Amino acid sequence: MAGQGSAPGPYRDVDITCALRLLRRAGVPVELHQWSGTFHGSPAIMSAEVSQRQLAELGAVLRCALTE
Repeated sequence: MAGQGSAPGPYRDVDITCALRLLRRAGVPVELHQWSGTFHGSPAIMSAEVSQRQLAELGAVLRCALTE
């Protein structure tokens, strides 16, 4: 799961806890990656360092998952 946002919505923490619990209970391997100070869609701003880090990390996770 990938999350963004420096100003979380009122249910963010509850939503994350619930989602992680349900996925783990179902036997789905899951990791949560968050990038503070970003917003939904921020990776589209390719010149931002944080966007470059996000995309590199997401690419690495996908490569790992697809080669297993």
